[in-house]
Amino acid sequence: MADYISDGKKLLDVEYDVVVELSDTIDGMRVISKIEESPNETALFLLEMGGFISCYILDENYLVGRVSGFKDLSEAVEAYRDGEV
Repeated sequence: MADYISDGKKLLDVEYDVVVELSDTIDGMRVISKIEESPNETALFLLEMGGFISCYILDENYLVGRVSGFKDLSEAVEAYRDGEV
């Protein structure tokens, strides 16, 4: 289990070939699910402190999309699949 922080644009102090896994944390939120669309694009679904879900989209270690406040994981995945993130 690894801990990562971001500056809002990329993961900090991370090598280009590092892969975020389930149960890792980013910005204090636990990764509960992920979808790898291509070798470079990964959607990460994180559990926020208040119980809501955030979705971070990474292109390698750069954040190219981020939306928070989903009520549950299925709502977040649906929004990602529909291109709303």
